[in-house]
Amino acid sequence: MANIAGYNLEEVAKLRELIKDIDTAMLTTNSEEGLVSRPMKTQEIEFDGDLWFFTKRDTDKYDELLHDSEVNVAYAGKSYVSVRGKAQIIDNIEKKRELWNAAYEKIMQTSYDDPNVILIKITAEAAEYWETGNFAKNVINMVNRMAGNGYDTTNINETIEFDK
Repeated sequence: MANIAGYNLEEVAKLRELIKDIDTAMLTTNSEEGLVSRPMKTQEIEFDGDLWFFTKRDTDKYDELLHDSEVNVAYAGKSYVSVRGKAQIIDNIEKKRELWNAAYEKIMQTSYDDPNVILIKITAEAAEYWETGNFAKNVINMVNRMAGNGYDTTNINETIEFDK
């Protein structure tokens, strides 16, 4: 199987398809009080194994990422996707310019060249997903319930392990 930057292309393509039309993700970080999840705007770029988000230095999430880079990103849309990965803080003006769009002007009330604006790059390590639109699985589970066989919870989700 072909690889791109160390990732299996089929795995990357599957995850790309699952999250491509979801505008908002929930980023979970680890704070001193425990886990914290926040909505983050999904980048309008094709997933290649890395997820990108904008934030500011003067936020709790920035401090949390400096102390613990383990994160989770959850997407809910036509499917449900949970991505586990490692976060890095990136302060590269060219990358910020490349990913910036007018929506961020409104959301962050600043511009990409503001020194307080940084990027969070999340390198995916694994993803678990539930395809709500998988008609065949839904029909099989409904037939099993009607036949008194119960609901088959053993096969309703899939996991992708990224070998990087």
